[in-house]
Amino acid sequence: MKPKQDDTHPYFLWDYNLTEDDVRRILHGENEAERIWMKSRILTHAAYEDVWKYLTLNDIVSEFSKLRMRSQTAQAWRHALTVWGHHV
Repeated sequence: MKPKQDDTHPYFLWDYNLTEDDVRRILHGENEAERIWMKSRILTHAAYEDVWKYLTLNDIVSEFSKLRMRSQTAQAWRHALTVWGHHV
């Protein structure tokens, strides 16, 4: 069961005061470090079905080698991407 979230603050950012708008601004912004951090955070802490509310497959594949995740999480995503035909 995924944690509850209010209408403005995503549950996967429980320790930051960021809103949905902030998340989308970061994901579509030009600051690579912030974008990489946010993608990593989503892939690590968001429920699987919520990942796709923020990211596309291309969003993940395009910067996968730069993402910072725990080894087990990165391996799981790498396996899924490979199964889906993307070698990262």
